Amino acid sequence: QVQLVESGGGLVQPGGSLRLSCAASGRIFRINAMDWYRQGPGKERELVAGITSGGTTNYADSAKGRFTVFRDNAKNTWYLQMNSLKPEDTAVYYCNARIIEAGRIVENNYWGQGTQVTVSS
Repeated sequence: QVQLVESGGGLVQPGGSLRLSCAASGRIFRINAMDWYRQGPGKERELVAGITSGGTTNYADSAKGRFTVFRDNAKNTWYLQMNSLKPEDTAVYYCNARIIEAGRIVENNYWGQGTQVTVSS
């Protein structure tokens, strides 16, 4: 069974920074795309940033220039570095990955448990 475990959320003042991490464990053959989503109060879950197995990244307009997604393939871990945080970034952040398990052919979609990020003075 594959699991995604997130860490790094917390309370930060406007303009501050946080780094989220997501570690995948289990019988993993290959991790394809890795993404970060968030869901703010009363809002739908939205894609924040993503990175493919080849290292190609994409960002929501709200994240461009402030957030950076990167991965450590050796550790099956990916990160979201968030700088210049704003109150509107307050949300539960979820990592997501498409993973092919060892012995399988088809990839499955996995979610982390979510981590709260609160930006407030």
